[in-house]
Amino acid sequence: MKNQLKTTTFSALLLSIILILSSCGGDETSEQGGPGFGGPGGFGQAASVEVTPVQTGTISDQIRSFGTIRAQDVVQITPQVSNRVTRILVDLGDEVTRGQVMAEIYDVPFRDAVEQAEAQIRQARAVFERDSTQLERQRELYQRELISQSEFDEFRTTYLNSLAQLESANASLTQSQENLDNTRIKSPVNGVVLNRMIAQGDVASTGQAIFEVANLIGFETRVFLPLQDWELVLVGQSVTMSLSSRGSDIAEGIVSRKSPQLDPTTGLGEVVITLTDASSSVYQGALVQTSINLQTKENVVVIPRSAMVEKVDTYIEPETGTIELDRSFSAFINQGDSIAVRKELVLGIEQGDRIEVLQGLNPGDRLIITGQRSLEDSSRIRVSAGDLGARPQPATENSQTPDFQNMTPEQREAMQERLQNMTPDERREFMQRTRLDDGQGDAVQPQDSSNNSSN
Repeated sequence: MKNQLKTTTFSALLLSIILILSSCGGDETSEQGGPGFGGPGGFGQAASVEVTPVQTGTISDQIRSFGTIRAQDVVQITPQVSNRVTRILVDLGDEVTRGQVMAEIYDVPFRDAVEQAEAQIRQARAVFERDSTQLERQRELYQRELISQSEFDEFRTTYLNSLAQLESANASLTQSQENLDNTRIKSPVNGVVLNRMIAQGDVASTGQAIFEVANLIGFETRVFLPLQDWELVLVGQSVTMSLSSRGSDIAEGIVSRKSPQLDPTTGLGEVVITLTDASSSVYQGALVQTSINLQTKENVVVIPRSAMVEKVDTYIEPETGTIELDRSFSAFINQGDSIAVRKELVLGIEQGDRIEVLQGLNPGDRLIITGQRSLEDSSRIRVSAGDLGARPQPATENSQTPDFQNMTPEQREAMQERLQNMTPDERREFMQRTRLDDGQGDAVQPQDSSNNSSN
């Protein structure tokens, strides 16, 4: 009874060893350089991963920056005369039309100036008419040679002086009337009031803006880019915009203007983007993130950035003696649902969390997207059953490390030597011959340990 129990225990251990060797050392794994005895994976636990098929798609190379939405033309309205403001007729957000009165300035002094100019005109006109009549009389006397040339010239000079005074009085009246008209501050454009910088009772001064009006001809935003990005931007490139607080796009536009020089203080270049299509979420003054599309590629291999494994090595540049970084990128693909194969990548353009792969992956490859950072080339893996494009792996207990503690050194050595010399077919046949029924103890024992098991 005791010997039968020992035989059953040993047979169970032997069966677990054979099952492990069968799963780790099959034809597929051996041909692919997978782990076996002493292989990269050894008898370790297979890593659980998720995979997805590599697909092609469209990706754009973009330059991202931030700018503020504003009207294409913002007009500052400045009073042309100075005096106290008596009425404010518009406020923030009010739409105004060209010529609409926005505010009024105290106009009594300017009305008095107009009346005074009109009086001067009447006086100057009377003098002019008198001198004009006198000149005609003197002309007749001069033609009849009743007066000398000098006397006639004197009358003619008087006439010209009175004419000049009349013209000056007319000019003075025109200026006075214009000043009176300027006491009613009017909008020069059709637009909306963006800002009001004065209140009723304040003194308006010439040269000091009191209103800001956005001309309703369109919106734009201005961004300032560093040299390496500014050089790549061309007029006519398409732009998408999104609010900094939201992820969805709210407007589209194009690069309409580009400054020909960099700012000498900041070293940045100005780029003007005109909005061509905007949603109701576009407001003046809103901070938006702009994405300028430099180029777009279609039907290229695109993978998520999170699926890549980045390796950074440092080295010392001999010429400069500085420490430099050498970055390399790779990804793992699933081979045979049991082996992870490393692929070195050559990358192209990137857009957000998506990146183009120029070399290293092909459409249809089964890309490992989770668990890849702990893998090595030819690591054993177990693909999760719910993964897209992955075949479910049967759950077995064969991935556990076998327990050799209850075997003698001679038994272990004999078992390993015998199994290593077997072909995969022989190993499977040996497993079938050693499979035990419940309660059965006639297990096949290693040849070298037959004497020990019979005791």
